[in-house]
Amino acid sequence: MNPSNKRRSRVLPRIAAVALSLPLTLGSTAQTPQHSPSSPTPVVQTATLTASRPANLPPVAPLAAGFDVRQFESMAQQLVAGQRVPGMAMAIVHNGKVVSARGYGITDTSHAQPVDGHTVFRLASLSKSFAGTMAGLLVNDGMLRWDSKLVDYMPTFRLSDAAAAQQLTVADLLSHRVGLTHNAFDRDLEQYVDYRTLTQKLAYAPLKCAPGTCYSYQNVAFSLIGDMVFAATGDFYAQEVQRRIFKPLGMNDASLGLEGIQASPSWARPHVRGRGGWVSLMPKTTYYQVLPAAGVNASASDMAQYLLAHLGHRQDVLSAPLLATLHQPLVDTPGEIRGSSWRRTRLSSAGYALGWRTYDYAGHRVVFHGGAVQGYRGLIAMVPELDFGVAMLWNSESSLPSGLLPTMLDSALGLPPGQWLDDDIDPTLYAEATPEQTGPDAPGTHVSKATAAPH
Repeated sequence: MNPSNKRRSRVLPRIAAVALSLPLTLGSTAQTPQHSPSSPTPVVQTATLTASRPANLPPVAPLAAGFDVRQFESMAQQLVAGQRVPGMAMAIVHNGKVVSARGYGITDTSHAQPVDGHTVFRLASLSKSFAGTMAGLLVNDGMLRWDSKLVDYMPTFRLSDAAAAQQLTVADLLSHRVGLTHNAFDRDLEQYVDYRTLTQKLAYAPLKCAPGTCYSYQNVAFSLIGDMVFAATGDFYAQEVQRRIFKPLGMNDASLGLEGIQASPSWARPHVRGRGGWVSLMPKTTYYQVLPAAGVNASASDMAQYLLAHLGHRQDVLSAPLLATLHQPLVDTPGEIRGSSWRRTRLSSAGYALGWRTYDYAGHRVVFHGGAVQGYRGLIAMVPELDFGVAMLWNSESSLPSGLLPTMLDSALGLPPGQWLDDDIDPTLYAEATPEQTGPDAPGTHVSKATAAPH
């Protein structure tokens, strides 16, 4: 028996214990001593590759002439002006360097504090890429395989078709090819039905296809990967993510679960629309039950490090072959081409990989994910050919900031600009920092009278 099988035989009897304990959360209160630029950022220079680029990565194309980080920092500042959104954070990386990791606006309309580069936001479904990454690290270690069967780690698992349950693999879970109807039991999750009960209800849920043969987005079923991590390692999913991803990448503000975000020195409260404007709430606990699907919290500083790692600049943690596997689409998702105007205009194909979406964006490959839970929204995107990545997080249910992403991608790729943002977002206005807002822990943006206090 090889060592991984021996370890599996030791931990399989512990699977029953996960029923009440899997949602264990970990918090982190450490801060990364990384400078978050607060002064105007110069045009990104791309003609010369930096020495930090690993030799085994392919050459990168330059960003289009005129791409200017200051324009996008200015646009983010304008999005929080007048509390169109209460607060947001944005990280931009290029060619192995963090070119911006800043906060804008306020954490809470009821108790206004400025958002900075270390303010923590809830990531919602951006968490799914962490689950794929975690599984990939265990595959590299020989503790899992992409074709490992779920029932080998959870022998009591059932689907309505017994044969289908026997076939479900790690890769199927992480690419939403379980075979269930879309978002199975999410409504129950919203009604605070516990995760373990919902996994048992999967035994009675209708199937639309055999596992591995069709795409159907999941949260409950997707999170079974956390049970597999526990069975393979003997440690809870949250502990493994903290140990294998957050700590080595220097994601010192990042955490999992409600306890994690509440333990953060600075965190953005969720906001919903009220009669008088944005109303802050306590984070809703429902989707924190499904940590792999929606349990991560992180700051702009954290997301900058995560982007660098997924662009190949931390191969001591995430190897180039692993990244290629994680970002390789396994199933088509044509529904992603419909929806917002930028999707209809720019996307010609879409797929789902292992916790990541992939797009053909006007002929260029973009690796992407979006996330939304009550009071929070977020986006993350990478253009590998440019060695370019961006993450945006905001603490409201507004869709307004989402247009900033295609605006930035168009500029980086040299595409004709589309009108993806409001007409009153002026890209020619640069965000200026006041003298008292400089330094590594500065909010990185001037807090106007309109955003400094609630209305």
